[in-house]
Amino acid sequence: MGSAAKEGRAMISFREMTPEDAAAVEEIERASFAVPWSRRAFWEEAANERTLYLVARMDGEIVGYAGAWIILDEAQITNVAVAPEKRGQGIGRRLMDEMMARAKARGASRMTLEVRPSNEAALTLYKSCGFLDYGRRPRYYQDNGEDAVIMWKMEL
Repeated sequence: MGSAAKEGRAMISFREMTPEDAAAVEEIERASFAVPWSRRAFWEEAANERTLYLVARMDGEIVGYAGAWIILDEAQITNVAVAPEKRGQGIGRRLMDEMMARAKARGASRMTLEVRPSNEAALTLYKSCGFLDYGRRPRYYQDNGEDAVIMWKMEL
């Protein structure tokens, strides 16, 4: 079952990712990340009962997605991306709010993620959602050896 929220004049809805979403999700992934996941990697992840993968839809089109592992009381964000032409419209924030609410509904009480320190837009988004910097993972990113900032939201 999806949920919807008014964002400006366009309606954004959220639902769990399905195999039919593969092409749109892959297109956003490739436009967003230096080392993109493959369609197969998404479906292997999404098929796992410990994961939650959502898509954001606007005017019938997939404009973003997010994924998380949920194990016991912790949710680990694996991916968050919004189509380049739709960024700056609040979609990422709404997607994160939806992920946090659904993770909480599935038993998670806190959430973590890693993000590049050079990704200022993502850092701003996560901080606005209540995530705090808890340290670094040295040379975490394979493409350029950049560290990862470890962020936590201790109460969902």
